[in-house]
Amino acid sequence: MATAVFPGSFDPVTIGHMDLIKRALAIFDKLVIGVLANSAKNPFFTEEERVYMLKELTKDIPGTEVIQFNGLLVDFVKETKADAVIRGIRNSIDFEYELPLAQANYKLDYKADTIFLATLPEHSYISSSAVRELVRYKGDIKGFVPDVVYQFIVQKFDYMI
Repeated sequence: MATAVFPGSFDPVTIGHMDLIKRALAIFDKLVIGVLANSAKNPFFTEEERVYMLKELTKDIPGTEVIQFNGLLVDFVKETKADAVIRGIRNSIDFEYELPLAQANYKLDYKADTIFLATLPEHSYISSSAVRELVRYKGDIKGFVPDVVYQFIVQKFDYMI
């Protein structure tokens, strides 16, 4: 059974993330969604909240597992016995950022080989950071996040548009 990991902070989960999850499952039998505690970011949601949202979003998608992790991605790949890493690429800036990381991960462990999936054009402008900014200024995020995430944001931040 071929397994991939899809790591990210998912703060919050966007419709672009969900599209990548579904597309990765067309390639792999199992997808382990790794929710990373990124110390470089000031998160909207705790790791537990992000794991909860992803579990809700994927509960009816066979072949998915959601796990919170800390540390190196190569260690997470080993722990999950994954065959590859999935990363979404929206633009050349994403690629320039992701390529050296993918190369370093492969150097550390060849099982941490990365497969880049190009984001669909209709999702290319969507990012978690854009969603966070829209929420801060009460912008409309309905077309950016799944309904489960929207409801979570409404409850946590008293957000209504």
